[in-house]
Amino acid sequence: MARLREFDEDRALDAAVDCFWNRGYEATSVRDLAREMGIGGASLYNAFGGKRALFERVLERYANRSTRERIARLEAGHRPPEAIRAFLAEVIDRSLKDPDCKGCLLVNSALDVAPHDAELGRVVTGYLEEIRAFFRRNVEAAIEAGEAPRGTDAESLSIHLLGVLMGMRVLSRTGARRRTLEAVVQPALDLLGRPH
Repeated sequence: MARLREFDEDRALDAAVDCFWNRGYEATSVRDLAREMGIGGASLYNAFGGKRALFERVLERYANRSTRERIARLEAGHRPPEAIRAFLAEVIDRSLKDPDCKGCLLVNSALDVAPHDAELGRVVTGYLEEIRAFFRRNVEAAIEAGEAPRGTDAESLSIHLLGVLMGMRVLSRTGARRRTLEAVVQPALDLLGRPH
């Protein structure tokens, strides 16, 4: 009979999220992870398959609890252009409330991991593509509903919005203030037209 795990997997994963988010993938050792997760190195390998496999689980957990949760909630509760505005406003608020200026784990990973590990880079790109797809869906819906200018190129604007988001998240790591972050976002929002 297999032994039951002697630790709370959800709690351990949350600790791993914090560890990778604070230190970055490259600077985080298995020893750091085991200590923060409250488990032994052997348990980490047995439960999660090592640092790399754990990092993929961490990215998925982060995406589910942060990005995917936000997208689902905003699409359910807002009209398309307002969903985009609310998404970016929440990111600004969250950035300003982060005393450690950690930024976004996905954006940090795009900078820290993707250039050195093509496979993990594709994983990170997949999560960023979900955000771009959210922008595109809502731009297209806004155009169709007459809530955004008719000549708007939804594909180009969705890519632009993703670039704005990434730039804003990088700036937030430097301790940028609200005025700076809103100034980065506003020209992109102007392309959507005025709020109704």
